[in-house]
Parts: sequence; C-alpha cells; structure tokens
Amino acid sequence: MKGFQLLLLLPFLLADRGGAQAQTGPARPVTLQKAAAASAAAEIEKGRAESREWLRSDPQSYLAAIDRVDFGESASLTVGSAADNQVRLGAEGIEPHHLRISVDGDRFRVQALDAAARFRIKDEVKREATVGPSAIQVGRFTLRLSHQRFPAIVVFDPRSPRLKSYKGIDYFPIDLSYRYELPLIRDSQPEKIVIVSTRGNRRSAERVGWVSFWVGKTACRLEVTRLLEPGVGENDLSIFFCDLTNGKETYPLGRYVDLRKLDNGNYLLDFNQAYSPACAFSDYYNCPIPPKSNRLGVAIRAGEKDSHYSHQGPGVSHQ
Repeated sequence: MKGFQLLLLLPFLLADRGGAQAQTGPARPVTLQKAAAASAAAEIEKGRAESREWLRSDPQSYLAAIDRVDFGESASLTVGSAADNQVRLGAEGIEPHHLRISVDGDRFRVQALDAAARFRIKDEVKREATVGPSAIQVGRFTLRLSHQRFPAIVVFDPRSPRLKSYKGIDYFPIDLSYRYELPLIRDSQPEKIVIVSTRGNRRSAERVGWVSFWVGKTACRLEVTRLLEPGVGENDLSIFFCDLTNGKETYPLGRYVDLRKLDNGNYLLDFNQAYSPACAFSDYYNCPIPPKSNRLGVAIRAGEKDSHYSHQGPGVSHQ
C-alpha cells in the first residue's frame, strides 16, 4: 500500500478519540439498486433544472447582481437617488434619501428616511425593522444584507443586462460512482480556522472533521468546514475543494459540495451536486477559497462545469 493511502487509513485504524462512527477505511461509492439509482439521478436532474431556471430568471440570480457596497469601517450606509448616498439607486419609487441601514451586532437595522420612503420584507411594507442576514425590497431593486463578519449590501435588479446574456449551466453527465454515504470523522476538539475569501477577507470558520473516500484506486480525504457567521446553522457543513479539472473543465478557483446528514447518522457526499462559487458568475460576491489541504490529486468529473460567465464584465442598470 502506498504511504499516502496508509496515512489516510490510520485515523480509522486507531482508537476513535472523538466519538466518531467506526469505519474500516475510506468509503467506496454507494451501491444502489436500479430503482434507487434512477430516483437519485432524477433528484439530481431536478436540482439542475431548478438551478438553471433560478439563474435565468430569479430576482436574486447571480446575474441580477449589479452592485456591492461594503460597510468597511462605517456603522451605517444610506440608500437613495441623491448623489450623497453610499448606495445610489436612481429609479422610479426611490426617494432621494430612502433608507439608512446600520449594522447591529449580527443583525441589520433598516430605517426609512424620507417621509414617502418604504421597503418590503416579503409581503410586509415597513418603515423600520431589525433583521438578520436577508433581503429587502426597495422599488424594483432587491437589497441583500450580507454579513459574513464583513457586512455589505448587494444590489439586484430584474433589469440587469446580464440576465439577457444567460447561457445556461453546464454539468458533467450524472455518474453515481462519485456518490458516497460515509461517516463524518469529527475532530475531538473542532479547530477554529481562517478561510481566505476572494475579496481578501479572512472569514472565521470551524474545521469540524473530515471525510475519506476512494476515487477509483486513489484514497482521498477532504476537510469539512462550518463558517462561523450569522445565518449559518449548526448543520450547514461544506467542503471547499480543488481537483485536477480546475482551470480546464471547471472553475479555476475550485468548487463546493455540501454534506447532507442521513437518518442512519452517516452523510451523503455526492459530487454530482458539486457547484461553482457565486464569484464564478459575478464580481459582487465574497467566496471562500479552498484551503491547500483540500486540493485533490485526482479529477472529479462530476457536478458543475466552468460557469463561462466569469470573464464577462458586470452589468450596471441603476436607471
């Protein structure tokens, strides 16, 4: 056995100090009966169709993003049509000084300024509210209140010209040999780490453990991360990874895949559901960069391919 593969096996051969489920070695792809395989493939295809339609038409599609303003050292930003606003929106229904949005710990305080100013949260019209990371509606625009410990306002416009440049999303053919049901081998003491992002921010995260699996004859291991940010739940576990397809068939930065807990305590890891980060589609996002420890020496030819949107300049449509 190669030395690298032996190192991967050691955590499973030694006594488990963190209470993780026992395992004899890296996981093999799940074996599914014909009906179960067809059901899994149908679920994956359904998710792909929904993703394509969301990107094509949703008011908060990546392609609808037209601006981003970071709070930086400012405690609040103003939104309106006047030139002295940090977030300037010149369109019907936008008052000269429409809103003040302030960071309030892990939340945002939104206040209407001019007498006629209003905003919507879902179907409710308001003049004041305190909300977590979420989205509010101002005229035809959607303002995403992004926290990530580096608060920002991302502006979406249903008239963004980039929506007209929609070219779909390309995927590898479904291949269930990249689908695993495996334990999450948890660290006895999850480690606080820093994840560097595409905008240079150092985002706080927790390395909760790892998963280990075979790709063909190669044993692989990936660290599992939970971002320590407002709006991220205890079970929001992600893997930010690179493989030999990056920069060729898939987005150069890397891709992401999420773990889904199963009823038996194991987790579903399905690379057919691997996806490109938001920054593959738009410059207005702040995306985690995969750590060096998650660079695989194999090609994962499953999931989303290169978005073919990242080389376009952003569209601006404030009027």
